[in-house]
Amino acid sequence: MTMVTTTDYHTAGEPFRIVTAGVATPRGRTVAERRRWAQSHLDDIRALLCREPRGHADMYGCFLTPPDDDGGDLGTVFFHNDGFSTACGHGTIALATWAIETGLVTPAPGATEHRVVIDVPSGRVAAVVALEDGRPAAARFRNVPSVVHTLDVELEVHGRPLHLDVAYGGAFYAAIEAARLGLEVVPADLPALIGWGRAIQAAANAELDLRLPDDTGEVGLYGVIFFDRLATAHQRNVTVFADGQVDRSPCGSGTSARLAIMGERGELAVGETLVHDSLVGTRFLGRLVGCQPGSDARNRWDTEVEGRAARTGQHTFVLEPDDELGVGFVLR
Repeated sequence: MTMVTTTDYHTAGEPFRIVTAGVATPRGRTVAERRRWAQSHLDDIRALLCREPRGHADMYGCFLTPPDDDGGDLGTVFFHNDGFSTACGHGTIALATWAIETGLVTPAPGATEHRVVIDVPSGRVAAVVALEDGRPAAARFRNVPSVVHTLDVELEVHGRPLHLDVAYGGAFYAAIEAARLGLEVVPADLPALIGWGRAIQAAANAELDLRLPDDTGEVGLYGVIFFDRLATAHQRNVTVFADGQVDRSPCGSGTSARLAIMGERGELAVGETLVHDSLVGTRFLGRLVGCQPGSDARNRWDTEVEGRAARTGQHTFVLEPDDELGVGFVLR
């Protein structure tokens, strides 16, 4: 019989399931190597926790690992309904909150914030968690540098030309204003947005050479960001990623990608904040905090994303040897 223990959070509405016991610690010298090990050895546990009846098609989570070196507090391997991602902003916020709540890291007495350093497959990120009466409150994380791949790339999707912006924020995202498709980022239009997201991802992966600037060895478009412009620096978005999965939050790493695009287009300056709302009415604050030219003539945008995580439960999941569903099923 398999038994797996987790602590669950949501960050701005998006679930995050942290595996705390019952599985082997992913092996390797770095988190990127541990991710590859988990892909080969822990995919059945990923499926068990993401699929019904123990999860659902939009579940997200992680396996804990040691950091790459003494400069980190912890490492993590992210997973979702279709595999293992290289980045996860909402998960980073949840992990930093969890690290303080469990005592993995200990803030100084009377501190008003504490820094938690997390090694993720795309690199090292640092989260600063605000403390209210000693308890975690909002957290902001400094992501790996974000880079615009292409502005206004044209792809033929469903027999029509679409112009999209493609940027890296720990993974590659394409961004398009929902109004260009005659849609809005509202629940009523979500089925159509999922369909467009799947089609855009397929077209991008067939036509674009998207190689991640890290040592994960990954290629391809991870997600599609649909957005509405609400004001000059205020947008509402929904990200469709992996196998038609829908981010309930404003998408942390996707927010970094949007910030890079807006910086490149001159829509947001260093030091300014993007108010980024989600489909369910929650909010991240995204900030451009710096820009450095890269050796390949592409700007490296330093971004910071702020949100809040809340614990939703602690669970022990069981897979009995005679369970006819095994690790479960996906139904959408």
